[in-house]
Amino acid sequence: MTLTVVAADQALRQLDAFDTIIDARSEDEHQLDRLPGAVNWPTLNNAERQEVGTVYKQVSAFEARKRGAAMAASNIGRHIAHRVLDKPRDWTPLVYCWRGGKRSGALALVLDQIGFRVTLLEGGYKAFRAAMLADLDRLAGALDFRVVCGTTGSGKTRLLHALAQCGGQVVDLEALACHRSSVLGAVPGQVQPSQKRFDTLIWEALRVLDHSHPVFVESESRKVGNVAVPVSLMSAMRSATCLNLVLPDTQRVALLMEDYANFVQEPDAFCARLEILTQMLGKALVQEWKTKVRNGDFEAVVMELLTSHYDPVYLQSMRRNFLHFAQARIVKPLDRSFGAMQQLASRLGTAATGADG
Repeated sequence: MTLTVVAADQALRQLDAFDTIIDARSEDEHQLDRLPGAVNWPTLNNAERQEVGTVYKQVSAFEARKRGAAMAASNIGRHIAHRVLDKPRDWTPLVYCWRGGKRSGALALVLDQIGFRVTLLEGGYKAFRAAMLADLDRLAGALDFRVVCGTTGSGKTRLLHALAQCGGQVVDLEALACHRSSVLGAVPGQVQPSQKRFDTLIWEALRVLDHSHPVFVESESRKVGNVAVPVSLMSAMRSATCLNLVLPDTQRVALLMEDYANFVQEPDAFCARLEILTQMLGKALVQEWKTKVRNGDFEAVVMELLTSHYDPVYLQSMRRNFLHFAQARIVKPLDRSFGAMQQLASRLGTAATGADG
């Protein structure tokens, strides 16, 4: 049998043609980022990779290769026994490691010798990432975005979800980032992805979209928590057509109380997040809010946060950064409920009908 070697830019276009995409790197490398849908079959696991690296530095490259080969052979044998024996003859895996070298090459060679049609990613993950970032830039410039703007609590995320349910094309950057993009935006129980992972998740979302229909996205700032929106996508969003979602203040407060219900249950956590605003708004005001929170007056604090902090900052940012915000079409749901958002979504038009928002 003969291994097929595929270049990274070609692999981008063929990912869906492989039955399995196998990441031969260590667990930590896989966790940091990986090709879409990849499964992790480490040729060397975390501890083994560290051990081989230590031998390489302290003894010699030859000794490191011997130890690495023994570990790799054992690991590959286990992968074959546990994950390959049920595979049919026409199974077509794509195998990669960091740079397409020894780790993926060893696994691919054994699979090839068995008789499978194995493809090896030339240049490994490193080459894939470079090609993916270039393609992400291309996609960001080619898609027709509709930016859903609106002050904090206006229901932008709810509207995105409603648009998606109505058949619209949506990219939910906050969902991909596992963050609600505010001082209080950390999602309980979820860790944000690495920057590399966030980039790949965005590319995965963009690559399947229909260029002939609009794509709805929320008006994010450059950073969503600890990860940054790619420059090309941010640029495309800032020059796109805008919608301005408007809800009455009382509805916004009620919506935020629903979405951030965890803080009602954990007032100390709420107060800890408020501390971040001390430098910007002053110790006295933040202390006043913390006292109200501990007294159970959450709604008053949320209302003041909106009117004295979030609204002025948001409006200033939108006017400065989004080219067409001043001409944004104002859209008003009946209330904050998802049903009202669905009614609004159907009025805006979706990709499913070809209507323009």
